[in-house]
Amino acid sequence: MAKEVAIGKRAKISEAEQYMLLAVGGAALFLGVAIAVVVNFIHVISFNANVISEADKSIVKYSTAIRDIGICPAPKGSVYTIEELQACNPNTVSISEVPDSLRSNIVENLANDDALNSVPKEDSSLCLNSATGKSYTYSELNKLYNDAKNSEELAAASVLLRSCSALRIIPDALPAFRNEEALLSSLNKIFNISGWDPDSLSPDSNSQLLEYGTNLNSLAVRLSIEGVNSFVTMKVINNIERSIRDFNFNSATIKWDKGNLDLQAQANAFYMDKSVLTESTKTIAGDKKE
Repeated sequence: MAKEVAIGKRAKISEAEQYMLLAVGGAALFLGVAIAVVVNFIHVISFNANVISEADKSIVKYSTAIRDIGICPAPKGSVYTIEELQACNPNTVSISEVPDSLRSNIVENLANDDALNSVPKEDSSLCLNSATGKSYTYSELNKLYNDAKNSEELAAASVLLRSCSALRIIPDALPAFRNEEALLSSLNKIFNISGWDPDSLSPDSNSQLLEYGTNLNSLAVRLSIEGVNSFVTMKVINNIERSIRDFNFNSATIKWDKGNLDLQAQANAFYMDKSVLTESTKTIAGDKKE
């Protein structure tokens, strides 16, 4: 009888151990799943936080570009709100509303720069004010620009500013694209006002172009002045030196022959790449590998 009781107790203990093992196993499984869910949840939160952070940086950069260019008046806060952007019309924003912006600096400072205005300009019917019969003054051009009521009027005023104010000198001094014909035309004009008529003009395809910077490019040209007196040659050199467009001489040979001063030279003129806003894309990865 005692033996049967002992066997029964052992059976009950063994059954209790099994239940205990099952309970512990179930708890361990539940804990593992819970930990995995929490870790994944933390990764999701971190990923979303990175996305929101980069989105905020993009908003700040867009707002800075809009404000610095002068597309819209400065925002009331640190960035533009949707309502501020929807209420902004660049065609109706006056210069006084965007102080210290690129737009205001161009229209108010560069367009009225005394040094640039001192460069003589060619007569152009485009720059004649039909109301006065005289060339547009800066104040008249500025008023046309500020009083523009739509995109067509603003575009027309912009053309007048570029063509009739001091801004006209900038593309002459440093063009925004490669134009060998315009370069040769400028040289031909220099030669003509110097009293020398060249037989021909052509770019120097054999000259080595020099590297001056990321956005600054060079155009090679060869100068050849022969069979003229020294006065004309020196006048050509002086007018090239006084030209609004810069010429960098790489080599020159001067020969004196019976009162004539012959010049053979290689030079570089320059032009800039256009400045444009570029958009970049950044990928945010959940495993932090970008």
